[in-house]
Amino acid sequence: MTKKTEYLQKKYEEMKEEGLTWKIRDLEGPSTAHVTVDGKECIMLASNNYLDLANHPELRKAAKEAVDKYGAGAGSDWSIAGTMDIHEELWDKIAEFKETEAGMTYQTGFAVNAGLIPQLLEKGDLLISDELNHGSIIDGVRLSRADKMIYGHSDMGELEDCLKQAQEEGYERMFVITDGVFSMDGDIAKMDEIQDLADEYGAMTYVDDAHGEGILGDGRGIAREFNLEDRIDVEMGTFSKALGGFGGMLAGDEGLINYAYNTSRTWLLSAAFPPHVAAVNIKALDLVMEETERVEKLWDLTEYFKKEIESLGYDTGRSETPIIPAMIGDSRKAQKLADRLYDEGIFALAIVYPMVAKGQARIRNQINAGMDYDDLDYILNAYEKLGKEMDLI
Repeated sequence: MTKKTEYLQKKYEEMKEEGLTWKIRDLEGPSTAHVTVDGKECIMLASNNYLDLANHPELRKAAKEAVDKYGAGAGSDWSIAGTMDIHEELWDKIAEFKETEAGMTYQTGFAVNAGLIPQLLEKGDLLISDELNHGSIIDGVRLSRADKMIYGHSDMGELEDCLKQAQEEGYERMFVITDGVFSMDGDIAKMDEIQDLADEYGAMTYVDDAHGEGILGDGRGIAREFNLEDRIDVEMGTFSKALGGFGGMLAGDEGLINYAYNTSRTWLLSAAFPPHVAAVNIKALDLVMEETERVEKLWDLTEYFKKEIESLGYDTGRSETPIIPAMIGDSRKAQKLADRLYDEGIFALAIVYPMVAKGQARIRNQINAGMDYDDLDYILNAYEKLGKEMDLI
């Protein structure tokens, strides 16, 4: 009997032929700078765990203590009976970390963007979004009833043109939405210029700081990096990257937070995350605020690796952060290079369409503060060897 969904398998096979599918590999143990992947010991280059906090003993201790005190799960949706005092403690810690009036958590960072953006504006309002924003922002914008404009990536002239047009057309309420650090290219939004333009034309600002927390602004994120703590209207982020935990965060004034948890269906209709996750996230924020040397080491390693891989002849695109792509172009070549790096004991992934534009496939190298210079030299030697073998450099 033919399955009704057989067409999906055919589509998958076509994608596979073009080098556009993901090869899932399993970590056998914690996410650290050195991992075991499908039975092979590797240096980790594919993780968002920039500060090497995911396996930190203080985070593990916090989780165990919270399980003993609160149990394994929250037992209900946030909005009904799932919000515990430890969640409220985390909300206060987010506000301290982001230097805002208030904070709150969502199930994931994706849930913040997909659930909140559609609620911020009404029909007849306007959302203005960078063309390379994360997919969760794109989905949130698509779900909104507001009108939309897209400006060229980090093109401040084009952003101003959008704002001028919006002013001429009489929009009274507008949001400019941008990633803080763009996750595929590793470049940083021109947040100071964006904020100035938004203020000039009466727009509000919304920044996705998922890849900026733990990295920019002594670890506090993009608002501190550009001294905009009291000017950005909406800041969202995640604990699942540099902070080593799990879940999305939102920070801003009390009115924003009160409105968000009364209107976002991704929050209202989701179970609260387990209390031990909140405990981990609290400890992670404390560590980042207290131990800035971890952030400094990450930047030292980043600068070294970027300089050296470029000297080999690889194009790192627009990278300004610990996200350092090696641009390959062809998806099949990128997939082959990832496989060959794995053979050498380096776990790095090819990023291909639709994660990036066609013809823009790359290996996304993500530096981890748990690495040392010997690790980076080993990786660089492999890149040199394989680049010559594959005629990439």
